[in-house]
Parts: sequence; structure tokens; C-alpha cells
Amino acid sequence: MHNFYPDKIYIDKKVASNLLTIKILEKFSSVPTQYVEGSKEVVDEVRRLAFPVDEGKKRLFITQKRDGFLKGCPGTSNHLCCGYRILSPVTGCPLDCTYCILQNYLVNNPAITLFVNIDDLLTDVEKAICSNPNRFYRIGTGELADSLALEEICGFSKLLVPFFARQKNAILELKTKTNLIDNLLSLDHNRRTIISWSLNSRPIIEGEEKGAASLDERLKAASVCQEAGYPLSFHFDPLIEYPGWEKDYKEVVRLLFDSIDHKNIAWISLGALRFMPGLKPIIEKRFPSSSIIYGEFITGLDGKCRYFKPIRVQLYQRILSWIREYGGDVFVYLCMESKDVWQKVFGFSPKNSSHLASLLDERVK
Repeated sequence: MHNFYPDKIYIDKKVASNLLTIKILEKFSSVPTQYVEGSKEVVDEVRRLAFPVDEGKKRLFITQKRDGFLKGCPGTSNHLCCGYRILSPVTGCPLDCTYCILQNYLVNNPAITLFVNIDDLLTDVEKAICSNPNRFYRIGTGELADSLALEEICGFSKLLVPFFARQKNAILELKTKTNLIDNLLSLDHNRRTIISWSLNSRPIIEGEEKGAASLDERLKAASVCQEAGYPLSFHFDPLIEYPGWEKDYKEVVRLLFDSIDHKNIAWISLGALRFMPGLKPIIEKRFPSSSIIYGEFITGLDGKCRYFKPIRVQLYQRILSWIREYGGDVFVYLCMESKDVWQKVFGFSPKNSSHLASLLDERVK
């Protein structure tokens, strides 16, 4: 895959003297730049463009975050949530997956936004984990951006990984669809950072995940990170039903365990395609050749469009059976699913979201 190269850079004047800002501008010395007083100028300009979401992926806004970096996962009502905590040093993503929720969620600011006050980020995390030493924190940066897509520009892993290596009651998960792992390989991680890949079948990667690394590139990168001593995790999310999905997904599971030692996998999550209704017209407009939104969907209790329950159960059961066939007793959980679906897939269900969180915590404590 190709590294991100912006068409234009906006610089918040408040961070013009920040060392990372200066480093980025030196790297992209030939890219047009514009100094702004705040986000409004950026948003107004990008939203006036003919294709704001498309063009926003080519615009980089360098600024500072003022409202705190560490947030709780929003979860979804009436479904079990794993208690994840979210760091967002970047919002927006240069990858262009058809199903990406950010197309709808970040519609008010389509530009890729990079927050360079990273010292404040580390302070926020340290305050949280030190104030409650008896609590375990699973923290990730992959909610509002791909964790590594801008790594060659910002190098955040060089700060985050050594920081988490020193923590006793927290781990970091970096979730990606890229193979941009070079910065990770020489870091002292103390196995307190989990490198995580979203996986999908070859047809979905090739047809629905524009700009992302191929399946083979992702698995090769995972193998290299394993050799560097990192624990790993994998996310089959979103699982998408289409003719031939069983053969294709079984191949992915087989290749995964051909490449990775199951003992080094912290967890695998499964999640079926789901989206807020507002995303459907965006996908129809931006990706008219995509058919993923025309499956058998129903509006769930959380307001999201989801596959009918029997379809979701079948997807999960089949994937789980292949994981057990090739990977043994690797820990597997469902992302944002109801108790009755858990029961049908596993024969049990966590009592509540806190119980699910504790199961995951025990995997990495």
C-alpha cells in the first residue's frame, strides 16, 4: 500500500511552532499550506468542495485537541460492549472502505485531523490509569482512524509504545488495515502493546477496502510483529454475506493460523456488517458499484441496520468453527451483539458488559 501524501495542509496557528508540525511541513515542503485560526476555516473550505468526503481524505489539518484525549467506547444500546477506552490522536482516515462509518460520523469535518499536542494525550492517560490503579485499562487508537495509516508522518507509536511498556494496569491496542509497521520493530514494548489487524476475505478487501493493504501483506506484517515479540489480535469485522463467502472466509482463517502462532493471539473479535441508516445513501452515492448494503437487513434495537439474526448467527458460527479447527482455543468474542446471539453462537453469554470486559482484561493482565 502507498503512504499518505496530502494535497493540502492546514496549520492551526496555535501549533505552528510545535516540533511535530515543523517536522511534517519539512516532509511535505512542496505541498500547499494554509495557516488558520481554528477548525471553522478548514471545515467551511472542505465542505464547499464538490466531493467533501473524497477531497477531505486528501487534506491534512494539524491542530491541538482541547477536550481531552481519553474517552469511553460509545458502545450501542441493548448490546454487550467490551469496555474499551479510546484515544484519538487522529480523526479521519486516508483509506476508503465502502462501509466505513466515518463517512457519516465525521461529515461535519471531512479533513484528516492530526492533533500534535501529544504530551497532553500522555498526561490524560497517565492521570486516568494512576487515579484508579485497581482498574485495568484496554486502550486503543483505532476508533476514529486507522492506528497506523499516518504512522510514517506522525510517528506516534514511538511515544505510545514505550509509554505503555511502563504501565502495569493498561495495554495499548493498535488496530490497522495497513502494513506500516517499520516504526514498531525496534521499540521496547514489554508486550504491553497489542498489534491488531482487521481481516476480511479477498473479494471484500479488493472490492470494498480501497487503499488498504492486501490480505497477504497484513498477514506478513503480523508475522513480522510476532517475531518482534508483540502479542497480536485480529478482528473479522465487518463480516459480509455474499455468494461464496464461506469458502473465502475459511481461506482467511486457514491462512491466519498458517502465519501466526495461536498462543500469541490475545483475542479475535467477530462482528457482522452494521450501519446507521444515514450511511446508506452516502455509500450509494460514493460507491455505486458496491452491493453490500442490499443484503437482508433489519433495523436493530440500537437503530442500526443489521443482518437478520439468523444470518448473523450463521456467519459467527461458521467463522468460529474454522477458528476452532485451525486455531484451537483462541479467545473469541462478539462485537456489539445481543445476549441471545452470544447464546446461539457460543452456548453461553456474558452476564453483562462488565463481565465481557473482565474476560478480555484477564487475557492480557
